Amino acid sequence: MQFKDYYQILGVDKAASQDDVKKAYRKLARKYHPDVSKEADAARLMAEVNEANEVLGDPEKRAAYDVVGAQAWAAGARSGDDVRPPPGWNSGYEYSGGARGFGGGEGDFSEFFEQMFGHARSGGGAGARRAHAGGAQAQMRGEDRHARIELDLIDAYHGAERAITLRGARLDGQGHVAPEDRTLQVKIPQGVKEGQMIRLAGQGGPGFGGAAAGDLFLEVRLRPDPRWRVDGRDVTLKLRVAPWEAALGGSARVGTPDGKTVEVTVPAGSGAGRRLRLKGRGIPFGAAPGDLYLELEIAVPGAITPEQKAAWQALAASYPGFDPRIKPGNGS
Repeated sequence: MQFKDYYQILGVDKAASQDDVKKAYRKLARKYHPDVSKEADAARLMAEVNEANEVLGDPEKRAAYDVVGAQAWAAGARSGDDVRPPPGWNSGYEYSGGARGFGGGEGDFSEFFEQMFGHARSGGGAGARRAHAGGAQAQMRGEDRHARIELDLIDAYHGAERAITLRGARLDGQGHVAPEDRTLQVKIPQGVKEGQMIRLAGQGGPGFGGAAAGDLFLEVRLRPDPRWRVDGRDVTLKLRVAPWEAALGGSARVGTPDGKTVEVTVPAGSGAGRRLRLKGRGIPFGAAPGDLYLELEIAVPGAITPEQKAAWQALAASYPGFDPRIKPGNGS
């Protein structure tokens, strides 16, 4: 994924105030606007400037970007350089915007922006949420807010109550971005899946003129784990078996992602990659739970002692003409 150095794009220092960011954006917008610019690549440059302003002009997005950017800058990355963010790099940040913040909306933004912010848009700030009529502030519901959170797969199986810390930001007296976190107790429903939204009513932005607060939408991400992969509510788990178990069949005890242990039968003649289906043992969801698939891997023991070497030699001798590089049935 290509890193975007938004400070470099706008030509401002990382310690720039929000007013400095605004001035830099306006100057570049006048320079690159396709309707007036004589630059050969004005449309692309204007898109980059708009994206940089979308992030640096929003204190919450800017605070999140600074945390991620610090890792890239420490490695000497500049705009356009390939970066590999660590797992969970885009979780736990809170932004203004509606429930469609991650997955809806319009805009021609970079892969870097989409990976970090989805299609989140600036809420416009407090000023955009106030309305006046004859000097009196009108009622207006508070903004909805959203964030990504990471959960363990076992939380999806059983449900849970978790203390979730969300990282936000505010402007200090000098117009600089300062971090501001909050911790919420969140009830995780059983059967939650990747991409699902958990709605916390009244936990969004405050209302005005006595109106209700907005809602907070938490988009679920399941924490990556090398032991399994998740597809909707189906879960696939690797099951290592010995060569003789694969050839002769047998039973194996398996620890499942829900914390239980089950005994499964490995059919005789199984090969690497064969999938055994345990119906209804995926992520639960009422009467339509997912399935658990066990994908077989052949674990080949080493030949260290003379007895072990002799055993492998005897096995090889019992299969004269066997060529593992020829697929059965097609002769090639």
